[in-house]
Amino acid sequence: MKRWTKTAIAVVAIVAIAGAGTYEVLTSTAPSPCAGETIPASSTNNTIPEVTPGIDPGVSTTPSGLSAGSTGSAHVANGSTIQVVAGENFWGSLVSQLGGNRSSVISIVDDPNTDPHEYEANVTDAEEISSAQFVIVNGVGYDDWALQLIAAAGSSNQVVLNVGTLNGVNVNGGIVTGNPHQWYNPYYVIRTVAAMYMDLVAIQPSSTSYFQANYAALNASLDHLYAQANWIRGNRAGTVVSSTESIFVYLANYTNLDLVSPPAFMEAIAEGNDPSTQSIVSFECQLESGKVAILIYNEQTLSPITSNMRSIAAQHNVTVVGVTETIQPSDDPFQEWMGDEYNYLANALNATTLGQ
Repeated sequence: MKRWTKTAIAVVAIVAIAGAGTYEVLTSTAPSPCAGETIPASSTNNTIPEVTPGIDPGVSTTPSGLSAGSTGSAHVANGSTIQVVAGENFWGSLVSQLGGNRSSVISIVDDPNTDPHEYEANVTDAEEISSAQFVIVNGVGYDDWALQLIAAAGSSNQVVLNVGTLNGVNVNGGIVTGNPHQWYNPYYVIRTVAAMYMDLVAIQPSSTSYFQANYAALNASLDHLYAQANWIRGNRAGTVVSSTESIFVYLANYTNLDLVSPPAFMEAIAEGNDPSTQSIVSFECQLESGKVAILIYNEQTLSPITSNMRSIAAQHNVTVVGVTETIQPSDDPFQEWMGDEYNYLANALNATTLGQ
């Protein structure tokens, strides 16, 4: 994009090409669209408390029933393996660590080249879900295909954990309370792990002590993971950042980073829609302002528009930090994948601080 000069000012008009998914940059002699543009207040709502996992004091170590987000009933005898299906591999990784050798876990969405928002179920998915005793769905409109398969199967020996229901996240709640990317919220992850533990115990009570030991080990591992997020919160809060997608809203809230990218832009990209011209221009102006330190770039929801934002960021010395929707590589545990993303973010924030 051309730099504005004192003698010649050009305007960038973003014209959406109907049905093409791309846009072109035109110039005219009108005033700069960035004239008077300011960095707004944070797009997020910083209400997420800092968490230190440990054993959740609100969860009995020998629970006697299902978690609040779960429905149905199932019983698997001692010595048998619990068949578990997770809609996505981030939840699959966590429940696999809890279930250990008493469970067999299949994660349906784990392809790094697939946008999970656009996943389409197949016959194999239907068969796996119908034969599972324990199914975990993200909810909040993220994996409605799984809910449809569960309803169609109508299994009488099946527990279903809906993570959105558990955490009180509703598809009509907006960019914060309706955001489906719950695995980026440490508080929600801790609550979901507790719910998974309770459900496994309810399904196979004879393995309670085994699940309890795994629950303690997983919480200790998450304690180490979220110490990284707590460090960012304590040392880099207030840094101005942007994101191409709403995937980063929860973590921005948790770490108190100042996420300023237009909510309408982030929501549109997350839903696979073209953002409005106004939100595109506002986002571009923010990246060109010199005030944004980091652009969080979702590598699984790519489009010509998001790629252009990445290019603009690079041209204006905005550090780009990539994140993904699902675990990559897909066989990494949740903690390693998320820990790497925290490290990339912390390193970028540190470099920005040193460069000031």
